[in-house]
Amino acid sequence: MTERIVLAYSGGLDTSVAIGWIGEATGAEVIAVAVDVGQGGESLETIRQRALGCGAVEAYVADASDEFANEYCMPTLKANALYQGHYPLVSAISRPVIVKHLVKAAREFGATTVAHGCTGKGNDQVRFEVGIQTLGPDLKCIAPVRDLALTRDKAIAFAEEKGLPIETTKKNPYSIDQNVWGRAVETGYLEDIWNAPTKDIYDYTATPEFPPAPDEVTISFEAGVPVAIDGVRVTPLQAIKELNRRAGAQGVGRIDVVEDRLVGIKSREIYEAPGAMALITAHKHLEDITIEREQARFKATVGQRWAELVYDGQWFSPLKRSLDAFIEDTQRYVTGDIRMVLHGGQAIVNGRRSETSLYDFDLATYDTGDTFDQSMARGFIELWGMSAKVASGRDIRVAGK
Repeated sequence: MTERIVLAYSGGLDTSVAIGWIGEATGAEVIAVAVDVGQGGESLETIRQRALGCGAVEAYVADASDEFANEYCMPTLKANALYQGHYPLVSAISRPVIVKHLVKAAREFGATTVAHGCTGKGNDQVRFEVGIQTLGPDLKCIAPVRDLALTRDKAIAFAEEKGLPIETTKKNPYSIDQNVWGRAVETGYLEDIWNAPTKDIYDYTATPEFPPAPDEVTISFEAGVPVAIDGVRVTPLQAIKELNRRAGAQGVGRIDVVEDRLVGIKSREIYEAPGAMALITAHKHLEDITIEREQARFKATVGQRWAELVYDGQWFSPLKRSLDAFIEDTQRYVTGDIRMVLHGGQAIVNGRRSETSLYDFDLATYDTGDTFDQSMARGFIELWGMSAKVASGRDIRVAGK
């Protein structure tokens, strides 16, 4: 029986050429697997037909947009996850769901190997292969760009030689990855980190310099998950899409950062994540009134570690699973409404309310009706500063000898 290889297929130049390239290099049949994670653009059927036209013996397409929003974007939101305080894990959280469907397809079609289109210097090769090792430990992995010397120049030449159904040129200098949670752009002109991004880089966001009128939106949450926008019930996917549209129109969610890649190099990335950044901002403000102080402080540390694990391709790791349990527990009372204004590239919260709030007006007010007993403060300060006072005394005593 001829060996079969499942290929993570995007419909672009590299993975389209990889179908025939893998076939010639290995003698195996190639099954193309395309996964819809809300990236928009071409229909799944168009992508499927292109894969078949490029020589795939089978083309499997999966609509995973709701699955991605529910099971991957929502845990990211609950963690307020931003890698290095900037990156909302746009690509990192899509890889595990793609891996899940790659392994499923490998089982269904009797494949022994899974292929992906990543290079040898990026993060995604790790995310794909660690995920595949975890979910399909018997499967082998290959990367045509990394393992079979498929460069972009060779890909273009191969496509022209074989007459593949691909419209592509050598002029597009950027590498782009996108899904409903956001959009990532790198390489080309951006590799000089002194160069400012040009307007043609952006697609999810309008320029914030000349915004439309301010857009006030109320986002309702239940246990950390957005369930309504302006009183209209929504699914997580609908919430992200609606805020992509409204926050994107105001230029919210543009991020220009040099980040630390897993392989040890620094990389300049441009991100657009209007819906994700608006939701994370709203969610964090709701947590500020519903999560107890010490729990909130520790959760910030957990969220940072969670983001690092996911960025580093450890979605299926035991530690990430344990952190998920902690984060989920913190969301028990994160229910309520956040009102925010979207305008000029910013999402600014100006109102919050919750039946499970820890904000006590009578304790917080400085007006008549204040129930806070200020006489307790003096003793509290004495005790709170006791250890520092004793240590300071010791320093003075030793220094005087």
